[in-house]
Amino acid sequence: MKKMKNWLCAAILICGAATMSLALSGCKTAQTANKTSAQKVESKELIRTSQSWDGVELPDYLQGRPELVAVKYVFPAGQKLGWHHHPVMNYGILVQGELTIIGLDGKTKVVHEGEPVVEMVNTIHHGENRGNKDVILYMFYLSQKDLPLAVQHPEITEQ
Repeated sequence: MKKMKNWLCAAILICGAATMSLALSGCKTAQTANKTSAQKVESKELIRTSQSWDGVELPDYLQGRPELVAVKYVFPAGQKLGWHHHPVMNYGILVQGELTIIGLDGKTKVVHEGEPVVEMVNTIHHGENRGNKDVILYMFYLSQKDLPLAVQHPEITEQ
């Protein structure tokens, strides 16, 4: 019985060592393959500003605990958003299409594919997709709990 236990322990050790050796050689092969096919991570700062797209200084950040919100918007071709304002700071990246933003004062900004945009805060505006493909826009809001991201102004009808 003692010989059998010794034999079993030896077999387990040999199998374990063989398995470990195969696993490590597989890791080395995988690491080598990853090193040759992996590309360097690149970073490119797209925007750093304290102004919205219309040149107005952003307000001081809200007091209290922040709530960060990320939203993906898809605007079909020809779609117009209603007049609205944002009570919180927000910025985003337009990943597809072209978006025209119009302020109530008539200022206009066309955001092109791949460009960042810093939205107006507490200033009424609306957006239009005047292109022929959907606009895809990722927006990031610096908010607080229970604050709306946008306030609609249905009483304004001119566009």
